[in-house]
Amino acid sequence: MIPTPIPTYGLTHLNLEVRDPDVSLRFYTRLFGVQETYRDAKSIQVSGPGPHDVIAFVKSDQAGNTGGITHFGFRLREPADMATALESAIAVGATIIRQGEFGPGLPYLYLLDPDGYEIEIWYE
Repeated sequence: MIPTPIPTYGLTHLNLEVRDPDVSLRFYTRLFGVQETYRDAKSIQVSGPGPHDVIAFVKSDQAGNTGGITHFGFRLREPADMATALESAIAVGATIIRQGEFGPGLPYLYLLDPDGYEIEIWYE
């Protein structure tokens, strides 16, 4: 018997262990427009850029340890937005790893955040 899929809004929460939550907050706010929604002594939570997205930046000595996850991605609305994405990534000091196209009209950009997490910005 195949179980009934669980109705959800999709994958909406990411918890990142970071060296400095305020540095991560500035980076993700400038690059993706996230907005702070909660703060305590060790963490900051943000909403966005999608309507149900939550990212938590938690102060930790394990910052940047991927634990088997190689990257996470943000999907562009239009392929023409890639030029702005690249400019913005450079402006916030992201390390650009690689960029190109998966196929004609399907651009991608991989970069590193301040803690070394790999982010994919792509269009499909």
